[in-house]
Amino acid sequence: MAALEGAVKVAALVDLARRPASQVRGSKAAWATAIVLVNSAGAVPLAYFLRGRRP
Repeated sequence: MAALEGAVKVAALVDLARRPASQVRGSKAAWATAIVLVNSAGAVPLAYFLRGRRP
C-alpha cells in the first residue's frame, strides 16, 4: 500500500511541475506542500488530480 501511495504522490508532483500555473486551481506551492507533507493514504494526490487541475 505504501508503494502505491508513493507512486501516486510522485505522479501528482510530476504533473504539477509540468503543468502551467494557469491550469492549476490554487497555488502550485500549496499543492506541492500538501502532496508531500500530508500523510493521507493518497487522498491529497487524488484530490489534486480530481479537483486541482483545470481542463
